[in-house]
Amino acid sequence: MTMSPQNLASVELIDAEADEVPAPLPHGGKSPIGRFLLGASLVLIAFNLRPVFSSASALLPEIRTGLGLSAFGTSILTTLPVICMGLFSPLAPRLAQRVGTERVLLGVILLLALGTALRGLSSISLLFLGTALAGACIAIGNVLLPGVVKRDFPDKAALMTGCYTMALCAGAASAAGFTLPVEHALGGSLGGALAVWALPAFAVGLLWLPQVMGARSQARRVGFRVTGLWSDRTAWQVTLFMGLQSALAYCVFGWLVPILRERGLDGVTAGVIVSASVMVQAAACLVAPHIAVKGRDQRAINVILCIIAVVALLGLLFAPLWTVWFWAVLQGIGQGGLIAVALTVIVLRSPDAHVAAHLSGMAQFVGYLLAAIGPLVVGMIHGWTGSFAWSSILFLLLGLGAAINGWFAGRAITVNARTIEMSQRPRAGCTKSVASGPASEIMRCRPTVKGRS
Repeated sequence: MTMSPQNLASVELIDAEADEVPAPLPHGGKSPIGRFLLGASLVLIAFNLRPVFSSASALLPEIRTGLGLSAFGTSILTTLPVICMGLFSPLAPRLAQRVGTERVLLGVILLLALGTALRGLSSISLLFLGTALAGACIAIGNVLLPGVVKRDFPDKAALMTGCYTMALCAGAASAAGFTLPVEHALGGSLGGALAVWALPAFAVGLLWLPQVMGARSQARRVGFRVTGLWSDRTAWQVTLFMGLQSALAYCVFGWLVPILRERGLDGVTAGVIVSASVMVQAAACLVAPHIAVKGRDQRAINVILCIIAVVALLGLLFAPLWTVWFWAVLQGIGQGGLIAVALTVIVLRSPDAHVAAHLSGMAQFVGYLLAAIGPLVVGMIHGWTGSFAWSSILFLLLGLGAAINGWFAGRAITVNARTIEMSQRPRAGCTKSVASGPASEIMRCRPTVKGRS
């Protein structure tokens, strides 16, 4: 199976609004400057969707001692945004349909700035409230932003996909590498170092405001629904693959800096190492899908990347410190590749864009709730044992689960789900169904049941 770079880029960008009729219109800006500002705004929004995770990770020892958090409280802090990503991601398409995608993204970025700022106030309750608010905003941004990139830049899909991916990783890497130096520069201000990441989010909100004012208003409705997805075995294998590899990823975001600091590295060095590893993830995200679609299926690459990611984590836990850069780069290759192939598999296992959008929603809703187990258990293990060493068992189990489900999810089959198109004015009891794949449309009718439409 081979794809052009343009088609491959489109594969990775799943449109959360695929079911809407009429389809959302591209943004009205046609001038080169307008398109540049629109593209830059989207990339900068993506940049702000990850600092919440790695900024807190870089300062976890200081947060725990400064605010008197227990080991369990610290674990909840690293887990809370991931839980919110799972809980709030299903709301994104509904909000976009009711309010408009551009307006929703404006609310997302401004509320993200507010949540990040709240984390800087010296209050445990506000720290958790701000973290939850930021996690909810990230969930909605994660779902809507790829579709907007795909909608407004269909002729630049490869370029924009690369910029979008790099921006996500650059945001995480920047927060991992610069949060502790910022804390030192602010005279040891823990709150200031956490709250400073609200500034770029607020600035991007101001930059995005003209895009909202220029957006076209459009009455839309849900014109399609997908049936059979939640009862399909392959869909669950794709979902579990997504969730378990995400659990490994958020263990890295939440705990790798503390792991390296406990092993004897100073905080700044540990942050720089994690920052470099995350940027390697960005490169792997761009390369892995090209490799994944060249074979007959994705079974081998899914398993190989799971092995690389877990072996590298074990190296970071136990190998001599002079080898830490090697393991950090290797972990970036494995984890970045896993993120990319998990997204690619969602589309390759879907017979059409509507199923892909629903399978992506299922994978994010269940997957992120499952992923939250990873950082939570790492923190609890550290609280029970006083060491991160026993986390190696968790990493092995997560990697094994991801590899098994990745093997089955990588088979060259599609999920057994059906897209049903709902006509604007259907005959009583009739719907037009589009079977999975290239099958022709069929008008299906049934008797109208009282109390039902």
